Amino acid sequence: MRLTMIAVGRAKAGPERALYDHYVSRITFPLDLREVEERKRLSGAQLKQREAELLARQIPDGAIVVALDERGKNLSSPDFSAKIGNWRDDSIRDIAFLIGGADGLDDSLRTRADLLLSLGKLTWPHMLVRGLLAEQIYRAQCILSGHPYHRV
Repeated sequence: MRLTMIAVGRAKAGPERALYDHYVSRITFPLDLREVEERKRLSGAQLKQREAELLARQIPDGAIVVALDERGKNLSSPDFSAKIGNWRDDSIRDIAFLIGGADGLDDSLRTRADLLLSLGKLTWPHMLVRGLLAEQIYRAQCILSGHPYHRV
């Protein structure tokens, strides 16, 4: 099973990137980060729509799409790991995680998603979400393998 994190914006060196790199180095699933960026000065709905087009182009064919959205399901770590485990056991080849820009995801991507996932009711900077998601993927891997990283 391959994982693809598709995110708006280019991560620069700093604590957010270091957090992401720290957890990605521990993940055994193949994980690819694809960053997209609109260079034209657009705003509001136009920018969200353009970002949606750029994100959608990067989704592998046939992938399960997980869109991170504040209005999505707020899963526990064991429930999140169970989802990933079920997809793995169902021989799903690709899972694509979508992280929108500062204004969130366009409705076209929310509708397309197989799962809308929330990291809680708080609003997180979209660059920090990469590290938070990487940690949860690592935690899911540990739960699925019986590793003691996740303690109940």
